Amino acid sequence: MGNPVFDTFDEVSGRGLESFISGLPKAELHVHHVGSASPRIVSELASRHADSRVPRDPQALAEYFTFTDFAHFVEVYLSVVDLIRTPEDVRLLTYEVARDLGRQQVRYAELTITPFFSVEGGINDIEFMKAIEDARVSAESDFGVVLRWCFDIPGQIGMHAAEETTRLATDDRVRPAGLVSFGLGGPEIGVSRPQFKPFFDRALAAGLHSVPHAGETTGPETVWDALRSLRAERIGHGTNAFRDPALMTYLAEHRVPLEVCPTSNIATRAVGSINEHPIKEFYRAGLVVTINSDDPPMFGTDLNREYAVSARLLDLDEQGVATLAKNAVEASFLDRPGKERIVAEIDEYLTAWLAGK
Repeated sequence: MGNPVFDTFDEVSGRGLESFISGLPKAELHVHHVGSASPRIVSELASRHADSRVPRDPQALAEYFTFTDFAHFVEVYLSVVDLIRTPEDVRLLTYEVARDLGRQQVRYAELTITPFFSVEGGINDIEFMKAIEDARVSAESDFGVVLRWCFDIPGQIGMHAAEETTRLATDDRVRPAGLVSFGLGGPEIGVSRPQFKPFFDRALAAGLHSVPHAGETTGPETVWDALRSLRAERIGHGTNAFRDPALMTYLAEHRVPLEVCPTSNIATRAVGSINEHPIKEFYRAGLVVTINSDDPPMFGTDLNREYAVSARLLDLDEQGVATLAKNAVEASFLDRPGKERIVAEIDEYLTAWLAGK
């Protein structure tokens, strides 16, 4: 499946960084559970559920995952969500996503999960949580990938989805051990952030962190709403924050990290072209920039490629790329010993790489 931004890794890097990036230890903070299903996984799930309109042929998925706009992306995304119908489907997806992350030297990932669709679709809530937790424990043992969860509200569904997602995230009888944060996803246009304040208040009171999507397809005011009403600690995308100098200053001064997903923004038409991407403005303004893949197979990308795209846009060398990797670790909700361990591994890797040049 081709990348909509660049066709080859050499074109992306332009500086021979591909090998360095491939071996670099990383953390990923903005990657969706269902959206990370590789063509192989989607094909297997589609074969299990023959009534689905999702193609079973991995090659046909390339065309299926070509989006006309953000609304079309959501439509296709939900058709893949519909393939997750049993606890076994959930476990397979989660474990195989972790395998793909491990191949990219991802040491830690916060996987965004929208449990509402699966539970509403008939999977028992406790069985759903057992499936993701079993996959999490096995993935750490088998692949060395530490997984944590962000449960997000599908905002377009409304208050019922918000109430149910909050219940799943805060009820101690259901809430999984790996859950660390609470988010808000789906289309932004016509879905105001402030209406979800009561649900975020409950999630934060239960000890979760606030990580809503904001400013991806709407303007800076949505980011302000996320900060003021939802007490956002990180911003998912924040693509249009650059349009408000005061917001840029606030984000820089308060060190609010942005979860930047360059290829995603081009694939969903949130940004017109890669050279227009505001990551350059964010970087120059001193914002905390983290690099993420969002829904990688759907966009023909992965985290390594997103680092390479970002390195090209920002004209970074190995030191600069390593700094981006450490940004993600520091912006994560991993405990301090865990952060220190991965940062030390990044530093050791960089030192060895430079010594071998």
